[in-house]
Amino acid sequence: MIDPSVRAVLGDVYDPCCRDKGISVVDMGLVLSAEIDGRSARVELILTSGWCPFATSVLGDVESAVCSLPDVDTATVELVWHEPWSPERLSDSAKAKLRFLPDPVTVGDPTSYVAASRARPHSPALSSKDSHDR
Repeated sequence: MIDPSVRAVLGDVYDPCCRDKGISVVDMGLVLSAEIDGRSARVELILTSGWCPFATSVLGDVESAVCSLPDVDTATVELVWHEPWSPERLSDSAKAKLRFLPDPVTVGDPTSYVAASRARPHSPALSSKDSHDR
């Protein structure tokens, strides 16, 4: 369970990998639980990868944000290793922001979509002529 006031304040905390896309740790599904007991908070986080180079930064940002709540004096933020992260944890808005291909429902004929995508001119920076001129 995630305390609503903690959820709200963590809506403005970002994993550095998703900050430019506007996807918070809440929308990424990184918050497993958050509770407030008296004036202390406890938050459990899941990482998308055990090799996340920003784990320390995210933990500190979450702790600072939760401690900014008026009724919270201390916050303990812990990583949870017994439950893996998966894309199913993403919010609908995060899924939409991370979609590289259009929603299949919007593409009437996939074969025509792929053919049209291949026919579009590529960026000049990626053209084969440019790569040979370097």
